[in-house]
Amino acid sequence: MPSCLVDPIASAIPVHAVSQEAFAVWREAQDVRLQAWIKAVGFKAKGGQALLLPGTDGTVERVVYVLDDEGLGGPWAWAALQGQLPKDGVYAIEDALDAATATDAALGFALADYTYDHYRAGSENETEVAGPNLVWPDAADRAYVRAAHGATRLVRDLINTPASDMGPAELAHAAHELAEASGAQFLEIVGVNLIREGYPAIYAVGRGAEDGRAPRLIDFSWSRQDGKPDAPKVTLVGKGVCFDSGGLNIKSTSGMKLMKKDMGGAAHALALASMIMALGLDVRLRVLIAAVENSVSATAMRPSDVVATRKGLSVEIGNTDAEGRVILADALALASEDEPQVVLDFATLTGAARVALGAELPALFCNDERLAGQILAASTKTADPLWRLPLWQPYKKQIKSKVADLKNDTDSSYGGAITAALFLQAFVGQDIAWAHVDMMAWNQSSQPGRPEGGEAMGLRALYAMLQDRYANHTREG
Repeated sequence: MPSCLVDPIASAIPVHAVSQEAFAVWREAQDVRLQAWIKAVGFKAKGGQALLLPGTDGTVERVVYVLDDEGLGGPWAWAALQGQLPKDGVYAIEDALDAATATDAALGFALADYTYDHYRAGSENETEVAGPNLVWPDAADRAYVRAAHGATRLVRDLINTPASDMGPAELAHAAHELAEASGAQFLEIVGVNLIREGYPAIYAVGRGAEDGRAPRLIDFSWSRQDGKPDAPKVTLVGKGVCFDSGGLNIKSTSGMKLMKKDMGGAAHALALASMIMALGLDVRLRVLIAAVENSVSATAMRPSDVVATRKGLSVEIGNTDAEGRVILADALALASEDEPQVVLDFATLTGAARVALGAELPALFCNDERLAGQILAASTKTADPLWRLPLWQPYKKQIKSKVADLKNDTDSSYGGAITAALFLQAFVGQDIAWAHVDMMAWNQSSQPGRPEGGEAMGLRALYAMLQDRYANHTREG
């Protein structure tokens, strides 16, 4: 629960929100004293700036906040407010906001309160300074804000945790805790049991890790206790490479620096599941995470190895650093077996997607026009951007192998995000609506509400899509 959001109190300092265009009109309506104050402090009324107005006793009497009209909007339009307010105050937006804007304001303020300092000396003993706190806006959807805030914190915490403390076992533990708290049925298949149970590709990628960091498949299922027995099946699949050295095709120093985040897809699958369960979406949910460490060792997967998969397709390993698609092959094949209505997979899969779209815009691939349209519409509505790239079928020839059914790399330096998505598509059931999100899951620098480090991308958009798609199955009230 976001502790910086509080119930109304009489002493809350009012906050008036205005657009950049409307600020000049507001300023002209103020008395001479306030106009002189605005001029004296050199307030420029840029988006995301807060103007503190003093009372006669020298304390803050009111705040004027200029909304960011040029950024993403949504919760991020409000995120800069939190960092500009004195920490010992309680504030209340005095404007009458519609439900969507009130919810965005609350969520943006709460997300700006995030820090990750678990490893700093003495952080556990520091006395936390109360505030700044914001009174819940009247029309805000409190349940949604709590769920979205918790899910985003989950993504950030899991990704920011160093690989020394977030290996396959620890990722499985986090998934188990989430499943147990929600009454979900949890299953974990570890190590050589992956071979026995039919997940040879996951085992092949992770077999080079040391004892205690064995590869595993994480599998949990949930539905509402009062849910409909024929509720839609939704399966979430996450890439959980807890550290990616590149394997025997070892990465460079700079390429390996952020590879603790290579389990970001798994973090997103868990976070979206947490929102679905917390908000009671009436679906039959399944979460599948392939959790491995891609290590360098005598037992590690080698270039030119041929790996079996659950679906029966063989894969030639052209590059051991293209391991994410290999573990997802088994997970997607399993996801398809019980024929869900929708499969969504999340992965920090390719640098090519980052080259095409940059670090802040995840790539969306989808085999179903209706699903793609719903995701993109939800993306716009939630200010949680995704950009669709094509599953360009003529490129399939690039992933054909001379010795196996498929290969996990290509001989071309072009279109790498597309060929990776085409590889995954080969393991998805033909009549299943499927979307694949290729994301950075990391903020390279800090922005209001979005500190440098692990980040949720597309999370709110995909929840909104599922909520809209299955509106008739959501909990009443």
